[in-house]
Order: sequence, then C-alpha cells, then structure tokens
Amino acid sequence: VQLQASGGGLVQAGGSLRLSCVVSRRSVSDYAVGWFRQAPGKEREFVAAKRPGGNTYYADSVNGRFTISRDNAKNTVYLQMDSLKFEDMAVYYCAIGVRFRPAIRDGDYYSDRKSYDAWGQGTQVTVSS
Repeated sequence: VQLQASGGGLVQAGGSLRLSCVVSRRSVSDYAVGWFRQAPGKEREFVAAKRPGGNTYYADSVNGRFTISRDNAKNTVYLQMDSLKFEDMAVYYCAIGVRFRPAIRDGDYYSDRKSYDAWGQGTQVTVSS
C-alpha cells in the first residue's frame, strides 16, 4: 500500500488549502482514511477521519473549519482546510486503516494512530500570522 500526499504550502492566517492523498493498492471506499498532523516538538495528533460507511470524525480544534472527503473513482482522500490558524501549522500525514470495512462507529477508534497501518510521507503546511 502506498499513499502520496500533496497540497501543502504557505498560506496566510484565515486562508485555505486543500490537501490530497492518492492511495494505491487499497480502496479508500473499503477502509477508513484519516489525516494526522505533527508540529515541531509535538506528538502526531489526529485531525480528521472518514469511515467506509461515510461517517466523519474531527478533532475539536478543527471541527467546523476542516472537511475530509474522498473520491472513490480516483482513490484519493482530501482535506479541505479553511480559516487556517497559526496553530494549524504542521506536517500533515494521510493514513489508511487496517480493517476492511470496519463496523466500528466509535470515534476514538478512528482517532487512534494504531487503527492505521499505512501512511503517506507528509506535506508541510505553513501558516503566516
């Protein structure tokens, strides 16, 4: 399984970016997909996830500003980031879940890094204040 993330860059606070993650050899329609981020000196943290059934989950810090989506035909996952804040600056990683069509609806499962077994290389998001 391979994941290729792109779309990061430099943006002013209040601006928008859309991250993309192309997945190979595992269907995004059958596995959970997620975005995590890691700022310098901090642990990698959950940002957003989408289960195959369509439910979405967001960290409190981004809820209402970020939107996760997927294009099954392109096998690609997106993270639309609006109203960016300085504290959103980090390296963003996409990931795909380990379970085929998980029936679990508990958001804690999808926010746990251990629920994912393949990761993209990360894309840098820089927010200027």
